[in-house]
Amino acid sequence: MSASTQRTAQEGLLALNAQAWGISVGLLCGGGLFLATNFLVIKGGPDVGKHLNLLAAFFPGYRVTFAGSLIGFVYAFVCGWALGRVIGAVYNKLALR
Repeated sequence: MSASTQRTAQEGLLALNAQAWGISVGLLCGGGLFLATNFLVIKGGPDVGKHLNLLAAFFPGYRVTFAGSLIGFVYAFVCGWALGRVIGAVYNKLALR
């Protein structure tokens, strides 16, 4: 096996798919916020999710309600997607030098 073929094979094995990482991390973040919000909505109580309500400062329109969980899912998915893309890109830059 020539050196260039070996290098190409090694790069193919080391490379991450940044888009797949973005989608995976986005679904993890969005799904986590969606589940946490709906858990608190179902649990109920006098002051539902006072700490989770603080996310409204970063995610306009988010509230601890079912509709808020859908809005929060979108915001968290986008933030997680961006984070996953950055992780994939940085890893590929460092691993494929």
